[in-house]
Amino acid sequence: MTGASRRIAVFGAGYIGLVTGACFAELGHRVVVRDIRPERIGLLNSGEVPFFEPGLGDLITRNKERLAFTLDVHEAVRDAEVAFVCVDTPPTASGDADLSRVWAVVDALRDASHLVAVVVKSTVPVGTGARVRAALDERGLSHVGYASNPEFTAEGRAVEDFLCPDRVVIGASDDTVARWVADLYRRLDSPVELMDVASAEMVKLASNALLATRITFINEIATVCEATGADIGHVSRAVGLDHRLGPHFLKAGLGYGGSCFPKDSRALRAMASNSGYPFQLLNAVIEVNELQPRRAIQRLKTELEGLKGRRIALLGMTFKPGTDDMREAPSAIIASRLLAEGATVTCWDPMAPYTDGGQEPWNSATRLPDPLGAMTDADAAILVTEWPELTDVDWPTAARVMRNPLLLDGRNLLDPAALLSAGFTHMGVGRATRRPH
Repeated sequence: MTGASRRIAVFGAGYIGLVTGACFAELGHRVVVRDIRPERIGLLNSGEVPFFEPGLGDLITRNKERLAFTLDVHEAVRDAEVAFVCVDTPPTASGDADLSRVWAVVDALRDASHLVAVVVKSTVPVGTGARVRAALDERGLSHVGYASNPEFTAEGRAVEDFLCPDRVVIGASDDTVARWVADLYRRLDSPVELMDVASAEMVKLASNALLATRITFINEIATVCEATGADIGHVSRAVGLDHRLGPHFLKAGLGYGGSCFPKDSRALRAMASNSGYPFQLLNAVIEVNELQPRRAIQRLKTELEGLKGRRIALLGMTFKPGTDDMREAPSAIIASRLLAEGATVTCWDPMAPYTDGGQEPWNSATRLPDPLGAMTDADAAILVTEWPELTDVDWPTAARVMRNPLLLDGRNLLDPAALLSAGFTHMGVGRATRRPH
């Protein structure tokens, strides 16, 4: 490998594509990012980032001499040596991944015979690489290499995950192509795992499914804790100290959300079903996660002896802190169920985007600029997203402004003893309900 700076075309300016492009520019490569949304490219060319991701804006600014954005396919690939496919693969009605955007990119590359390789970073079903390889061959690009290079970045820390990865996975049938792609990451101090394409595609799906399973398992244990009087905080902490298990993704809560875990779990289940295998464990993981926020509503309904006419405050709307992403957020299920039960919903979030009409359940909820405003005159509050700002709330004042100081801490973020002292009835996930004396 030469270790030279390469010319890269990135297709897709979403969470994966934009981070990929900016980070490759940080590694010294020249990058052109192409997207089909004029408003997104317009924002990027004016120096704005279209979504919140810590550190991404600074990275783009620092590397602006090596980073360009365009709507034009030909401009993106004109001088490129490699094209990275970083488009989204949303679920279809059957749960399968929608690969239409992947195929659109492949079709757009039919005249890019000068490329060394096409690399798919999008999350795709196992077997997609073989189909892409065949499609490239049909378009007269049999001399262009193909590789699978799945991403393992988490929203809120995507830049750090890309630049300091646990591993770089590259799947290719041609060893020369695999090492050429690996050379793009040469400045990173991380192991590179070379394998066949199908295995690389499976690594991504298996990783997300296992993480989702850990979350679901600890939520199931939390439910048993609530029934038996055990405290999930003590249980998960002690379990996580076992070196065979570790503490990661063993925090009980309202379930996982976002663009990856729900979609990828369903896609893996659909892929298994299409192969004639009923993935029973994954079926259970998905079912439990879908029930988790509904269980919280049922607990609250029992505690308040009904929700009709009640005013409930939701603290947090995004699927996790550190992002403005609302995709598959448990807050939407919670708000919808509360409204269906006849409750009035107020909400607060420091990062969730404001809607301009037509998006439920948020059009039927009242958004307030601060947590205390959301909790004023509320019959209960639900901590949905563990924003660090919530640890700084004046909880004794919150208890005074609420009609009924009841908090369901859906992420076990706050100290139950401190809330009890402030006058709250405290409900935690995997913890017994505690009332002030």
